[in-house]
Amino acid sequence: MTRDHQALALLLFSAFVAVTLGITTWVSRRRQGSAEEFYAGGRLFSPMENGFAIAGDYMSAASFLGISGLIALFGYDGMLYSVGFLVAWLVVLFLVAELVRNCGRFTLADVVAARMRERPVRIAAGTSSVTVSVLYLVAQMVGAGSLVALLLGGRSEAAQAWTVVGVGALMVVYVSMGGMRATTWIQIVKAVLLLGGTIALTVLVLLRFHGDFNRLLLTAAERSGHGEAFLAPGLAYGGDWTSRFDFVSLGLALVLGTAGLPHILSRFYTVPTARAARRSVVWAIGLIGGFYLMTIVLGFGAAAVVGPDAVRGSNAAGNTAVPLLALDLGGGAGSTGGTVLFAIVAAVAFATILAVVAGITLASSASVAHDLYASVRRRGKPRSEVAVARVAALGIGVLAIALGLLARDLNVAFLVGLAFAVAASANLPVLLYSLFWRRFTTSGAVWAVYGGLIPAVVLVLLSPVVSGSPDSLFPGADFQLFPLQNPGLVSIPLGFLAGWLGTVTSAEVPDEAKHAETEVRSLTGAGAV
Repeated sequence: MTRDHQALALLLFSAFVAVTLGITTWVSRRRQGSAEEFYAGGRLFSPMENGFAIAGDYMSAASFLGISGLIALFGYDGMLYSVGFLVAWLVVLFLVAELVRNCGRFTLADVVAARMRERPVRIAAGTSSVTVSVLYLVAQMVGAGSLVALLLGGRSEAAQAWTVVGVGALMVVYVSMGGMRATTWIQIVKAVLLLGGTIALTVLVLLRFHGDFNRLLLTAAERSGHGEAFLAPGLAYGGDWTSRFDFVSLGLALVLGTAGLPHILSRFYTVPTARAARRSVVWAIGLIGGFYLMTIVLGFGAAAVVGPDAVRGSNAAGNTAVPLLALDLGGGAGSTGGTVLFAIVAAVAFATILAVVAGITLASSASVAHDLYASVRRRGKPRSEVAVARVAALGIGVLAIALGLLARDLNVAFLVGLAFAVAASANLPVLLYSLFWRRFTTSGAVWAVYGGLIPAVVLVLLSPVVSGSPDSLFPGADFQLFPLQNPGLVSIPLGFLAGWLGTVTSAEVPDEAKHAETEVRSLTGAGAV
């Protein structure tokens, strides 16, 4: 990339960072000592504001960079991520949003603990939430590293490493100083920027092909080197039965995982009522749906305009397809239009990453303080709990930085798929059982969490993702025992099965009164915070 690209993009990066730090500083002057203010922003956001913030939380680097890159490299099979991420919101809308808002206070564990023994449930749910959040954070770190390495002239490992460290430091500042209120406004600003940039690129791609989407697809297929197979299922997941099972596993994880993501669930507590939570989801579905439709155009546009070989040459995982597409659409390397458009897209992508990591870090630090810390020290005051959350944000930031440096060569959408698999395996079973199963017990809740979490993590460690192939985290080692890259096909049923077994084999008598109280509260909002 030219010095013009670097200077302009870095200027735009700096402008966004300055604006978001300004928001954080302004918010930090307000009273942040109460848990409700720090975790939920005082529950003062409107459905539209929260809908934009949810969309900002969800439209991550995996969506903007990873999905478009996968479509550019694998065509039809890459679209699975777009479809899965969008369809997942129907589960959230009809099964989760209102009930979670009525039953909980700040975290997933609040919903489960409403009718169970608190300490074991909070420890289990808090552990699971932190694990999912860290996996999700790693994907954002990898996206940031790929983006800035491209900006600064290729595959500079030093640039990637320092970018990951810088993003981690900024997210700690956002969370520890501004809490949920600052994080929400950062998400809203980011959602507007991302949607605006995506719309502009989509229009430019369609104009390049005179509005003929069929011509766009045929050109992408021709340049892919795979012909019509590029537009048909099977290029990435159709080679053998292992690939086909991986396809099913990934689809299950994407569709079911959203309802178990801690940073998405925590957004339902920032509005005053359950009705507002449901309206927030409707706003989010509209924004997210339009965005994912446009990522399909951008993915095939990158294949048709840039070419899969050039995309793969820049970044083997495809994470830089959209910035390269912007460069070409603006007039190519060295042109003023290309420089400006590339810099804008790179800045928007960087803004996306910063905003998402802030939301995830806040949710995970809330789980550490509100669930894990509060379980160990029940008498801690809210102010001390908020202090613990700020310290936890620092620890989680350090861990995410370390793992982000380790996984920097993997596709960001793929990494998010792993986080979704863990969320669907550990969080979703305990959440649904708690809301809908009258006989569910504390033992069942603990079994459900660990029965999904442990197999999911172990299967990832024993999968081709970690060892046994040239693209693994440790390509020189081989302790692969599990053939699938995504564990969802096995770990999700195990989570539900473990919850059922833990309940039916427990001598604990279900508390019918608490279940009835929770049921009325979840359906009507009576007694909700």
